[in-house]
This record gives sequence, structure tokens and C-alpha cells, in this order.
Amino acid sequence: MRPRKTILCVEDNEQVLSVRKFLLETRGYRVVAMRTAAEALEYLQAAVQGTVDLLLTDLLLPQMDGNDLIRRAKQLHPGLPGLLVSGTVTSFDRAAAADAFLPKGASSPAEVLDRIKILVARKRGPKKQVQSVRVLEEQVALAS
Repeated sequence: MRPRKTILCVEDNEQVLSVRKFLLETRGYRVVAMRTAAEALEYLQAAVQGTVDLLLTDLLLPQMDGNDLIRRAKQLHPGLPGLLVSGTVTSFDRAAAADAFLPKGASSPAEVLDRIKILVARKRGPKKQVQSVRVLEEQVALAS
């Protein structure tokens, strides 16, 4: 059995965090849920390189926005992909540090899961299934 991929999920809205955690755990991911960017950075400082496979964060967080969180997380874990989700669709330009951006509410759970699968596969490195991941990524891009 393959080890489960770990997603660090940061969201200040407890309901959204709970739903996102449930969605990801039912798809076989291990989810570390945090409510603040400071908690997430503290966790990443203690984490061994390569043990976190994706940082999934909201853009608007108290004290530090998700873009800054991703930037700082990448300083601690350079290969860590970051997925930024925001309810403010016009904030894409603020998502410069993220590897991908999805508008909250405008993306279906299937689209979110597809994007996560792509980002986790990229972190893992090239393997035989990368071609199918590229096809999936192109399909997601065309649907956008």
C-alpha cells in the first residue's frame, strides 16, 4: 500500500476547514488542518523535508495572507507546492507565490481534487503516470 500524501490545509473559517478536511480525507489524503498562518509555519519548521506534499491555503487569513504564507513555506521547504484558494476572484494577481490558484465557490470539489492530484504528482517527480497527469492538467486548463 502506498503511503498517504500529506496536505497542510490552512483556513480560518472553521466550517470550510472541516468540509475541506473531510473531502480530502475521504480521498485518501492525510490532512493537517490549521486555522492560522503562524500555526502552519510553526508546523513546517518542525516538519522533516519531504513529509508535507502540498500546502493548501486560503488567501485571506488574519495577520498574514496566504500568498505570504506560501512564500515563507517555500523558504522552509523549497519543493513544496502551494495551492491558493480565494473567494475574491480578482485576487489572482496577489497569488504570485502559489503554484496554482482556484477561486473559492467557483471551483467544484472535483476541480479542486484534480488540481491537488496534479500538484502532488509534480512534487513527487516524473514517473510513468506523468503523461496522464499532463493530460489532466490540460483538461483542467481548458475547462477554466
